[in-house]
Amino acid sequence: MSMHLFENILLLVFIAIAFLQISRRFPIPYPTMLAIAGVLVAALPGSPEFTIDPHLALALFIAPALFDEGYDTSSRGLRNISIPLISLALIAVLLTTLSVARVGLSAGMPLAAAVALGAIVAPPDAAAAAAVLHRFDLPKRTVAILKGEGLLNDAAALLIFGVAVTTIMQPESVGEAVARFALAVPGGVVCGFVIGRAYLIIAKRLAGTLGGTLFEFAAVFGAWISAERLGVSPILTMVVFATTISVAIPSQQSARVRIHSYSVWHSTVFALNVVAFLFVGLQAKTILMQFDSERIGFALMFAASVFVVATVVRILWVLAYGQLIRWIGPAFGYHEFPTVKMSLLVSWCGMRGLITLATALALPAAFPYRDLILLSALAVVLGSLIVQGLSLAPLVKLMNFRPDADGETASMFARTELSKVAITIRGHNQDFASSALVAPSETGVTALDRSLREIHLRTVIAKRLRLNELRASGSIDDDVYREIEQELDWMELAVTPPGKLQILEG
Repeated sequence: MSMHLFENILLLVFIAIAFLQISRRFPIPYPTMLAIAGVLVAALPGSPEFTIDPHLALALFIAPALFDEGYDTSSRGLRNISIPLISLALIAVLLTTLSVARVGLSAGMPLAAAVALGAIVAPPDAAAAAAVLHRFDLPKRTVAILKGEGLLNDAAALLIFGVAVTTIMQPESVGEAVARFALAVPGGVVCGFVIGRAYLIIAKRLAGTLGGTLFEFAAVFGAWISAERLGVSPILTMVVFATTISVAIPSQQSARVRIHSYSVWHSTVFALNVVAFLFVGLQAKTILMQFDSERIGFALMFAASVFVVATVVRILWVLAYGQLIRWIGPAFGYHEFPTVKMSLLVSWCGMRGLITLATALALPAAFPYRDLILLSALAVVLGSLIVQGLSLAPLVKLMNFRPDADGETASMFARTELSKVAITIRGHNQDFASSALVAPSETGVTALDRSLREIHLRTVIAKRLRLNELRASGSIDDDVYREIEQELDWMELAVTPPGKLQILEG
């Protein structure tokens, strides 16, 4: 890396920090704000051009985002919303691909090139959805569906994309490509599970060390690269890898290690997201410069048409699905029907992100209509981030969603169960010890003698065991589990001697 490149990156980071303050003060999702910042910087005279290998972009930016979201999503949770996930991650992707392909055919594209364009712009981005949704108090089921869609839809789209590219670039091996990509889906599931189990064995030996934290990052990027080398779906590999370890890893980690790990991951994923969305905007100048004055008008009109079609098809399908499931759902024992407000929100949350642009950039240089496909991908990404991103907050406010009663009920149930555990333990101790456990801030946890510390720790341990039982039995979902897990972690650290809070270097 040259010093000049480093200076440019540092300048962009300062620009991103400035625009993040605007996003923080106004109801504007930060991916939208950073995409706009990238476009504005790219429009400045003499602005630097940033290029990155598309495969590196996917590994560097998408792998940790998928892992982070997959870790917070249990396989049981995905099964509970399997029907709407199939609707969005498979059917919506296919419908969008075919509809956009029809637009490509009208512009004279070969069928395979038009299908490749449709597959590129079809799947919403997991990082974009997560970055936008966390700002709003929405029904948990709706959020779970949108996050689950972002985790799974890319697999179907990239399978179609791979076959379409092979059809044009290597027409003699289309059959082989179809078989290879068909095996990529189950192969990704198996690969993710195997890597996850191996990770649990090694991570247990490195627990409590900075080497263990470094291993977390090496394992995530290594899993993505391994999947690519094996020819299986790296996206499904990351999702299965994350969900596999999320079930078992809490019992292997101490409170201090878990808090340290979560903090490092949260900061890292956020920093990578910031760079990724800024990078999206910066590509505007590079892509537009590929067109001369005679072609730019038609190209912009075509790209705008692709954005409109991709957006409208999603809205129409999500609304149609809501009505369809009400008609046929009861016959199959399904009674989870989305409201019209939920359907409108889900249909409007189809923001595209870096994976769409990186996939387009990965097209071979000789691919027909490559420049038009790149511009269309950029239009869909920027259009969705800006148009939908800016209007999402007013839309949520207008819909006035009620508080999530199911989530509050589950949280209250879990806390009641844990309180019973604490009462049982307190019943065997003196009144002073009981008061210290109930209100540690009033009695001063740091001043407790060794016996009181032990009582407090035994209570936290017993609560944690009960919390794990509730999760394993399906009595609470992962959102409630992680919320209370974090509270118990801080309670444990409050009475842990400072000398035992250090993370070792080995």
